[in-house]
Amino acid sequence: MKTFIIIGAINAFIAVALGAFGAHGLKDRLDAYYLDIWKTGVTYQMFHATGLLVIGILLGKVPANALFTWSGWLMTAGIILFSGSLYVLSLTKVGVLGAITPLGGVCFLAAWVLIMIGAVKYL
Repeated sequence: MKTFIIIGAINAFIAVALGAFGAHGLKDRLDAYYLDIWKTGVTYQMFHATGLLVIGILLGKVPANALFTWSGWLMTAGIILFSGSLYVLSLTKVGVLGAITPLGGVCFLAAWVLIMIGAVKYL
């Protein structure tokens, strides 16, 4: 429970910091295309940081639950793979990094499915 609240809060903090960095530090260094990719990474990181906070709260309401726990780890992996690859792609413009992004998206989707199943079974 506490683990995912902490991971969620750290990721929300990082998303705010990277959003500000993108808006102020990168606006004159990246063209609009790569700045938009950066913003997508920040947006998805914040959405899933919030998801991690929700998972932490859910784990506090139900007994130890593998569905919610796996969901939290998948969301964490999704942030690293999806948002992380978009940040690196934006800064390096190495297009092959875009191949990593869908793996993070699959992690996100699986995490949300596990939350749905867990909610049906335990809430």
